[in-house]
Amino acid sequence: MDAPNPSATPTFANRTPLHVGAYALKVRDLDRVTAFYRDVLGLAVLDQTKDGAVLGAGGVPFVHLEHRPNAKPDDTREAGLYHTAFLMPTRADLARWVLHVAHNRFPITGASDHEVSEAIYLDDPEGNGVEVYSDRPPETWTWSNGLVRMKTERLDIEDLAQAAAGATDYAAAPGGLRIGHIHLRVGDVAAAERFYSGAVGLAVTRGGRHGASFMSSGHYHHHVAGNVWHSAGAGRRDDERTGLSWFTLEADPTSFDAVKSGLAKAEIPFTVTPTGIETTDPWGTRLRIARA
Repeated sequence: MDAPNPSATPTFANRTPLHVGAYALKVRDLDRVTAFYRDVLGLAVLDQTKDGAVLGAGGVPFVHLEHRPNAKPDDTREAGLYHTAFLMPTRADLARWVLHVAHNRFPITGASDHEVSEAIYLDDPEGNGVEVYSDRPPETWTWSNGLVRMKTERLDIEDLAQAAAGATDYAAAPGGLRIGHIHLRVGDVAAAERFYSGAVGLAVTRGGRHGASFMSSGHYHHHVAGNVWHSAGAGRRDDERTGLSWFTLEADPTSFDAVKSGLAKAEIPFTVTPTGIETTDPWGTRLRIARA
């Protein structure tokens, strides 16, 4: 039997009891934003109409674009999306993508070594933040009292590029590419922890420092983060703006029941959907919990 192809296999982040499945953006220029996720990230367009598009990798849809040509532009002072983080299955896949970005001169906004991961940052054409990263092996992460050590230092891009090992082609995203985490703009970090940790059940893995909190399932470094770096004190989101429409956490049966129980105990209303349940966080961001 042939060994599994690491580039075609979703990573640890997407095998935890609760993990990010998909998200949706409201966009004004559907063609331009679709082209970004297709050409820059290499995602496949799985469906497209005048009202929206669906993209993904390995046949799995996880980026949904909703066409809202008359929407107001996003406001970074409001609650919403800080960035969506796309997790490459291997470091070599990230290296090939970095060479693809350099060759095509796609602009980036940053590059960081977070100790647990290596990350490149950029924005889509309507200002939605994008992170593309690969994790270092989980056994190398440093934990203390349930908190993981993460840092932000300069990324050695030259060393990363060498991991491509001569395989410079990036015709399409690897089949195992998925969303690793969602980072949100919130109005209050403590309120974000009460909702996403206290009610939804994610564990705080790094919180209360520098205006941000990081939360996860299954001992991952983080699946959801929230910060107040630009949005401190923000109230309920303006639904007429572009940006994040909703995102999904996929849950195994035990976690799904626990989320329902946690929301009910916190007296947070939710509705039943064909795939699970839907609720909103304190700022009106729609969260879907889907049975995995």
